[in-house]
Amino acid sequence: MKPKYEISEILNLYKKDFLQKHTASNQVLRTLNALQICRTAELGGHVLVCKECGSIENRYNSCRNRHCPKCQQVAKERWIIDRESELLDVPYFHIVFTLPHELNTLAKKHPKQVYDALFRASWQTISTFAKDHKHIGGKTGMTAVLHTWGQQLSLHPHLHCIVPGGGLNQQGKWLFPKKYAHKSKRNIKYLFPKKALSKVFRAKFMAELRKKCEIDQKIAKVVMSKEWVVYAKRPFLGPKQVIEYLGRYTHKIAISNHRLVNVESGKVTFRYKDYKTKEHSKTMTLDAVEFIRRFSLHILPSGFMKMRHYGILASRNKAVDLNKAKEFFGLEKWVKQKISWQTIAKEKLNINPLQCKHCGKPSLVLFRSIKADRAPPVKIEKLLWTS
Repeated sequence: MKPKYEISEILNLYKKDFLQKHTASNQVLRTLNALQICRTAELGGHVLVCKECGSIENRYNSCRNRHCPKCQQVAKERWIIDRESELLDVPYFHIVFTLPHELNTLAKKHPKQVYDALFRASWQTISTFAKDHKHIGGKTGMTAVLHTWGQQLSLHPHLHCIVPGGGLNQQGKWLFPKKYAHKSKRNIKYLFPKKALSKVFRAKFMAELRKKCEIDQKIAKVVMSKEWVVYAKRPFLGPKQVIEYLGRYTHKIAISNHRLVNVESGKVTFRYKDYKTKEHSKTMTLDAVEFIRRFSLHILPSGFMKMRHYGILASRNKAVDLNKAKEFFGLEKWVKQKISWQTIAKEKLNINPLQCKHCGKPSLVLFRSIKADRAPPVKIEKLLWTS
């Protein structure tokens, strides 16, 4: 169902006001501009004609920006298909590494350095515990997705990680966590102790951050004295649940169009979840300029990878290490897949790109392209197209 309001509408109405009050980086400006013109004549497109009924459709190009709420579906489904091919017959664990809010100012000033340190420290923490013979004694893997927002669009950097339950030894044998060696692998309640994870993560993050940034000693003293939050959920029930989780989290942006409730008189109202009170349908109203400012906080640096894979799931290791694990469990070998967006649209989104919206038949053909920065023609003679 098409949302009533869109981020692009807010930008069209209030971006100029935002830029008058706030200084925006080139990356933020490029992103906001891309979201404004997504699927409009400014980006160009193409004209399709139905061979059955002769109707004409103008379809405009997407901006394909990763912060755009309208451009994530196909990318998300393709990413999930890739992850499905990597699954093993083991429990998978959801671990969340969160930075204390005292580091938010530094994250605004040096986002790349702070977020890179978050990725590196998280993997170093997981890898350290996995290699320890007290826990597993093998090489594990990790898929990590960066989120920088809270439900009210405030800055809240945290890393969602999925970690397989166990690791691979040098002989190609899969080792389950030692504590649960005498139990069924389905009865493992947690992968590593949370308090220990928290302490190791805190030390490794600060060590990584100090390599790249100068940290105010007062802030460093405060954050080192705090208990950092590492959230470790119980394992997923099975591979299907892992994939459902990935679908919800991987290609999320700070706020979707469907959460927008109202846009008028310089105000934006949106829905959010209140995790403290466990209420899932609260609303908040912000000045439109403040809404855009908060949204802009979550525009990542150019080229920054927000989804990363480590250990046996890293690109350079999958052909060898992942396939060793696959062989151990008697699973089909992993191979890199290439799937077209048309196939994904049909099989995963139940959308036929060639289906005519007038007669409902899959009989659309390309008539001609629409150049960027040029509005589409008002009328095209139906007799001009040929099959």
